[in-house]
Amino acid sequence: MLDAKKKQKIIEKFRTHASDTGSPQVQIAILTAEVADLTEHLKMHKKDFSSRRGLIKKVNERRRLLKYLEREDAKAAAKLKESLDLK
Repeated sequence: MLDAKKKQKIIEKFRTHASDTGSPQVQIAILTAEVADLTEHLKMHKKDFSSRRGLIKKVNERRRLLKYLEREDAKAAAKLKESLDLK
């Protein structure tokens, strides 16, 4: 789970304006960090199926947000994918 400091750093890096906390770019970046944390957790705890379910939900939510962002602003989506190393 992300602590408040890590989350705030991500928000500051990917926000689109000064008071932005919930744009698709920010949400995707936060979900990417959470997916990375859960992936590391599941490498150690292979039988933690409830965390695996949470990981799958987060990956699907990120995919839906990316699809929305590509539809609305393709340039921003491409830039975000490049900076987060996503496919």
